[in-house]
Amino acid sequence: MMDPYSFIPPAQQPSLDVFPEESRYRGLPLLTTRDACGQEIVYVGRRWIPPPSAFADVGRYQVLEGDRIDNIAAALIGDPGLYWRIADANAALSPDELTARAGRWLRITMPAGIPGPQAL
Repeated sequence: MMDPYSFIPPAQQPSLDVFPEESRYRGLPLLTTRDACGQEIVYVGRRWIPPPSAFADVGRYQVLEGDRIDNIAAALIGDPGLYWRIADANAALSPDELTARAGRWLRITMPAGIPGPQAL
């Protein structure tokens, strides 16, 4: 006699992403290596930053004295944790450099690869 339970496929392991949905590291692989003593080290795979031309502008912001990039992201994008999107769009490796000089204009953009609003 056939076991009817043998026709039920095994449960799939859900994909594990340790980073929140809005994280710049979301979807990157966790890799491992071993140090000289044989200790396993887990690290995040490299994140390639898109070129500035991959971002569609939706506005600009002039930095004021005392501005912080997380506060700018909160006000203009709606989430302080998305400061990295402003850094990417402005080709900044260090987000602090974006607000180091009052008067600087920052590009505010759509995420990479998403077209901006179309003029009517």
